[in-house]
Amino acid sequence: MIDTISTEIAEDEERIRLEVEDGLAVLTLCRPDKLNGWSWESTRQLGLLADRIRFDASVRAVLLRAEGRAFCAGIDVTAPGGAVTGGSPAERTRNYYEGIRWVHERFAVFARLPQPVVAAVQGYCLGFGFELALMADIRVAAEDTVFALPEAGLGVAVDAGGDLRIAREAGAGWAKYLALTGRRIDAATAHRLHLVQLLVPGEDLEATSRAVAREIAANAPLAVQGIKRAIDGYADAALPAALDRVAMTAALTLTSEDCREGYTAKAARRPPNFSGG
Repeated sequence: MIDTISTEIAEDEERIRLEVEDGLAVLTLCRPDKLNGWSWESTRQLGLLADRIRFDASVRAVLLRAEGRAFCAGIDVTAPGGAVTGGSPAERTRNYYEGIRWVHERFAVFARLPQPVVAAVQGYCLGFGFELALMADIRVAAEDTVFALPEAGLGVAVDAGGDLRIAREAGAGWAKYLALTGRRIDAATAHRLHLVQLLVPGEDLEATSRAVAREIAANAPLAVQGIKRAIDGYADAALPAALDRVAMTAALTLTSEDCREGYTAKAARRPPNFSGG
């Protein structure tokens, strides 16, 4: 179940590492053996670390990066506490709804940091990984990056609003195309759709993304933060209400028979047989 009380991160449970150096906060997804798969605990840690960054006056910009061959390959289905329980289907749906709203609140702390966030993305950037990258202000991608929102094929909603952010950046048609089909796109296509701002060879990813973050950090903090708030205020005007609809859709789908069938079929490597229930 979700830990909403603790503010500590056990050393053997670290999903995201924070290092602050010369005005730059570096957030590193640090479970490469799991392809940096996402979990409730990952969300909790992201919120905790974002709170630490938020009031650190020495931090002028944030770099979000990942260890290993994948930025984040989506949900870690092996992580403990993955399923939300309830005494009845209605209670379970309600608990999922509150759980997803909690996730949105933690992500909002990160997305609304006063300091701009530069994401350095490589390898698999799928599901929650894609959604996390879309919360950054600027995305730098290695040429080998693969992006996708595969949730509909598993019978679930795009939980964190990644489809909404694609609609904001690339238009509603592309958001629907990617979210409704689950198709993968390469980094060049993502760049063409303005989902990625810079496209670089893999060996240049670290240096280029750090250079962009440091360039931002060198500018006047009050001006930089004001610019970010103004652009976000314009671009995200309809986001809160839409995210609440996402939370309800996520709760309904996560407790559906189609969700059970989707994950069962994926584990069995067979096509799912969705019934609509």
